[in-house]
Amino acid sequence: MKRTALCDLHIASGARMVEFAGYEMPVQYPLGVMKEHLWTRENAGLFDVSHMGQVMLRGNNVKAALEAILPVDVLGLAEGTQRYGMFTTEKGGITDDLMFANWGDEIFMVVNAGCKEQDFAYLKASLVDCEVDIIDDRSLLAIQGPKAREVFARMVPGAEAMTFMQSLKFDWQGVELWVSCSGYTGEDGYEVSVPNDQAEVFANALLAYDEVEWIGLGARDSLRLEAGLCLYGHDIDTTTTPIEASLNWAIQKVRRLEGERAGGFIGADIILPQFTNKPTRKRVGFLVDGRAPVREGVEIVDASGVVKGTVTSGGFSPSLAQPIVMAYVSTQALDSNEPLFANVRGKSIPLNQAAMPFVPSRYFRG
Repeated sequence: MKRTALCDLHIASGARMVEFAGYEMPVQYPLGVMKEHLWTRENAGLFDVSHMGQVMLRGNNVKAALEAILPVDVLGLAEGTQRYGMFTTEKGGITDDLMFANWGDEIFMVVNAGCKEQDFAYLKASLVDCEVDIIDDRSLLAIQGPKAREVFARMVPGAEAMTFMQSLKFDWQGVELWVSCSGYTGEDGYEVSVPNDQAEVFANALLAYDEVEWIGLGARDSLRLEAGLCLYGHDIDTTTTPIEASLNWAIQKVRRLEGERAGGFIGADIILPQFTNKPTRKRVGFLVDGRAPVREGVEIVDASGVVKGTVTSGGFSPSLAQPIVMAYVSTQALDSNEPLFANVRGKSIPLNQAAMPFVPSRYFRG
């Protein structure tokens, strides 16, 4: 297994390590998943996400070239800000989702750990006149929670003024930090790229504050589920279109039909008509009756036992003290408002459709 620059620090902190996307990663710490989750909702949680792929794109036409392979507005993205995007297939499926920032002459991109090698190869093949610089000498940390902004600003003055989806560079004790005001929990906070040789010192400086605790992959998953955020390979993949995945918001009007730069991206002829012609299924959220968690792969059925969908992410919500799920469900069943159930080992558990995020997001927008 590969190791991040912070692996030894995790082990010294009492983490239980597991394999994830080819890396040895902390799934939980002595606090335990439930307490780590609630700590992040109340204080500031620190996550090692250095397994993610970091890449810098450069070139005179890099933004136009990138817009040809992303279904989002690249050319209109303001300098010093970032945007959510995805790579799509000819059939409208999603090969990965990502974040990219406009740094003027450069585009900084972060992709998922499990897809990064294919993503890097795809970028090199697609952006033939551009420089694709894979960043392997920097770690990535996320600090998330209602106290994250106050704590981080003590170390990095000026960061407190950042608003959601800003992406800027800061100096910390002579070290250049690449900071974005974003995360994967629904909470306010930052993601910070720091050189590998300074990662442990930087992490320890954050952990020195009483408000900060290490948070593992277990709580990261339950936090992102409460936030209604997709996990690649589970809630989105090559068989799901952005519209089926309820990611309509991620495709700006300028790239939609009748937009100034409509289409022109891979899979546009499949994806764009779905804005007006409903797909046959949609990703939606449900609250689950009772206390038993409903896991990925469970079938969703109607009162007669006819299958209407499948759970893609499910678990117990510590914040709501009840199970929640995300699932793909027939739009016909959703439109009819018919009662739906999770079929767990032959038992029908009632589901109540809920708006996502399940827990209100607290991004700082100024």
